[in-house]
Amino acid sequence: MMGRVSQDQGQLFYSFNLEEAVPADHQVREIARVFDLSWVRSELAPYYSSTGRPSIDPVLIIRMLIVGYVFAIRSERALCREVQVNLAYRWFCGLGIEDKIPDHSAFTRARNERFRNGDIFRRVFERVVASCIAAGLVGGKGVAVDASLIAADANKCGSTPGHEWSLDSVDPETAQRAVRDYLAKLDDPAWGAASDVVPKFVAPADPAAQWTGALRNAAFFAYADNYLIDVDHGIILDVEATRAIRQAEVGASQTMIERTEACFGITPDWIVADTAYGAAPNLAWLIEEKEIAPFIPVIDKSKREDGTFSREDFIYDDVRDIYTCPAGKTLRTTGTVSSDNALRYTASVRECRACALKPKCCPKMPSRKVVRDVNEAARDIARELAKTRAYELARRVRKKVEMLFAHLKRIRRLIRLRLRGPNGAQFEFTFAAIAQNLRRLAKLTARGPPEEAVACVA
Repeated sequence: MMGRVSQDQGQLFYSFNLEEAVPADHQVREIARVFDLSWVRSELAPYYSSTGRPSIDPVLIIRMLIVGYVFAIRSERALCREVQVNLAYRWFCGLGIEDKIPDHSAFTRARNERFRNGDIFRRVFERVVASCIAAGLVGGKGVAVDASLIAADANKCGSTPGHEWSLDSVDPETAQRAVRDYLAKLDDPAWGAASDVVPKFVAPADPAAQWTGALRNAAFFAYADNYLIDVDHGIILDVEATRAIRQAEVGASQTMIERTEACFGITPDWIVADTAYGAAPNLAWLIEEKEIAPFIPVIDKSKREDGTFSREDFIYDDVRDIYTCPAGKTLRTTGTVSSDNALRYTASVRECRACALKPKCCPKMPSRKVVRDVNEAARDIARELAKTRAYELARRVRKKVEMLFAHLKRIRRLIRLRLRGPNGAQFEFTFAAIAQNLRRLAKLTARGPPEEAVACVA
């Protein structure tokens, strides 16, 4: 006999246990097991008044945001609706079946007022990383750094040509929050001071967003999401938002390395990155100041394509500070550093005129000149490291940071930012990194850390 649900009379009394309604293998249970926010209230206590109407619990707001970024719920309005109807989300947030869900505007107020002053989101990120370290998921020997472009909440239709836009036309008193955030960071190397090049277009609503065509397709406004990860298990050690230009990304890598050292006491033995980080000043900073072996391709434009001798055909003597050409002649320098941070070594005009190799060396010049960067010694070390087996292995594990960005965009759906300004970008990138670390921490500690060995030695 076919059964049917009886709806003749509603039940008068219900007995419901939210704890039993959430499946034992649900992801929120795994995350709750490794996620602790008991310290938040004491951290934020100085930013709340001792009198007045009680505020929304800050722990509840953070837990709801975690749900949003872990389960790719991009809109805070949608997040409130999902927590309203999803029992697992309610359980994770500590809400009962009849508890009221905060209004979506509470997130905006908290993010831009008390939470910003207390830098609480950064503290949450650091606590999660500390938990990963305590669980043995961070080796601390090798790290990888990279950046990925995330589209900003701006478009060309509302933009202004770069040469027509001026900071003098902006009134800080009436400007939107994103513009005020940008004005406050004009001297920051990651933002206003990153480059003095006038961009082709500027978005007046979000001037920190960079107009870029780096992806070799249609140009767009974007921010750069910078990750510093430990290569053992792909744990994100630091995250930084910057303008989408190379100078800012390289500066962010140095900031993240120093901050990781100060916060967690981790100084890696080696670092792997792509060619964008292979400029001489960055290599010198890594080798000379931080004593970190750079497994990074060197940016080198000295190779000649016209068949004449390149700089690599000349032998440098660091003791005598001279170059020797293929014909055995000496090139000397005056010791004056040029504006491009380089020394110029010049051969004798008389010797070059009489040289049989002149047609293959300097056919259009009276004498041969060789340019040497002041940080060339660091570049030489990086070139030697590139010949080692460790370099090949390090280039392989660098894919882990690229996989994190792929996961961020395809699974976490962080393709376009919802918030504007440097602080908005930093907030979204930080919470996305928190979500990725929490997922990795919950997954690996549940089954035990996988046996991954990185046979890279500096």
